[in-house]
Amino acid sequence: MNNYHTLLIILTVSLVTALTRFLPFLIFSKKEKLPDIITYLGKVLPTAIMAMLVVYCLKDLNVTVFPYGLKELAAVLVVAVLHMYKRNILLSIVCGTLCYMLLIQLF
Repeated sequence: MNNYHTLLIILTVSLVTALTRFLPFLIFSKKEKLPDIITYLGKVLPTAIMAMLVVYCLKDLNVTVFPYGLKELAAVLVVAVLHMYKRNILLSIVCGTLCYMLLIQLF
């Protein structure tokens, strides 16, 4: 694979990514009301996606063998407590990730 091929792949992926980001703004102008299904999905999908990511992250957790998932549980608790306290998603995720990384590296 040469450099031109790699560059074309990067440009294509970038264009498609940008298009999927800007297309809704082009389709739904400010003048018209959003369809009810789009409004509903905007309310429901963020929570559903976060729940699905939590399930995916914990799917291979073995609670029958030491340390019984305590590291993962500690990281999930850090995320939950920080989010309830500060209501800052980015802070919660970063601190939970740091907590988990420290736990798996040190213990």
